[in-house]
Amino acid sequence: MKKHVVFFEVAGGTDKGPDGYRPDTMPMVESLRKRGWTAEVIFYSDEKKDEIFEHVVRSADAYVSRINPGNLKDESTYFQMIRQLCEFGVKGMPHPDAMINYGAKDALVKLRETPLVPEDTFAYYDIASFKENFPKSLKNGERVLKQNRGSTGEGIWRVQLVSDIGEAEEVPLDAVVRCTEAKDNHVEEHTLENFMTFCEQYITGENGMLVDMRFLPRIKEGEIRLLMLHRTPVNVVHKKPAEDTDAFSATLFSGAKYRYDAPEEWGDLVHSFMASLPTITEKLGGYDLPLIWTADFILDTDEQGRDCYILGEMNCSCVGFTSQLSLSEDIADEIINILSQVEAVEQ
Repeated sequence: MKKHVVFFEVAGGTDKGPDGYRPDTMPMVESLRKRGWTAEVIFYSDEKKDEIFEHVVRSADAYVSRINPGNLKDESTYFQMIRQLCEFGVKGMPHPDAMINYGAKDALVKLRETPLVPEDTFAYYDIASFKENFPKSLKNGERVLKQNRGSTGEGIWRVQLVSDIGEAEEVPLDAVVRCTEAKDNHVEEHTLENFMTFCEQYITGENGMLVDMRFLPRIKEGEIRLLMLHRTPVNVVHKKPAEDTDAFSATLFSGAKYRYDAPEEWGDLVHSFMASLPTITEKLGGYDLPLIWTADFILDTDEQGRDCYILGEMNCSCVGFTSQLSLSEDIADEIINILSQVEAVEQ
């Protein structure tokens, strides 16, 4: 074992501190160094990808990706490089395909056979299927449409039917719908036809898709984010939306209030999620769990009237922990533990 880890960053972006690094990157580097390992930060660029590849293959046991794909001109080139690194024996944290599979909104559709996701959750990969099926799902109640791209609630819409459509089997195209975007809780009213035409932008282009989920009214009680360090729950962030009537967004930008709890305070949620990890791993490609990742949940009520937790999304691209930098010590321990297990298997 070389006992060397590379952290990938990219220059620029709003996630950098005054020194040009993400605020949570150097603490991990220093924590590894305290344990007798070496670590370095490499700023990725397409122009230097071949040089970077050769250096990392030659020197490192693993890479830790700290790049928000939205800060890259072409994320596919970066993913191609780190996929090759994995093929050449460098441990990916995470593997690029795990990053894609866990981060994509249609992970929910892949998990709808589990208790985590309602069965009436759909994904639209082309405009024709969207136009054919969304009027039918909207007939059954309020829906939430989620684009695959974007962040902080952009392109996530709560859709409510305003018009009375009687016993129609699906919502007619001239019906009026009330649409609230999670980005800032602003409200618009459109005909269904016009709104669906607007949403075509989310389906077109690379990785374009829309996920269609039932709206869960208990989002007003707060979204629950579970922060995971590989297989260990670290903390729970309770994100309560603003009190406005239409507000359902749990982003800070929209006025939501955040509270940090210990995992033990959410025992039922943590227990059920941990029990689901083998299924999640299997359904999302069989890759090792990401190093640092999150799962967001919304409270619902099951048929017996008991609380249950519905998975809203997961993220593992570059989850930050700037409010808890001491976590870098645990992360360094886990990196070493993972690589020690890999070495033991290979011997």
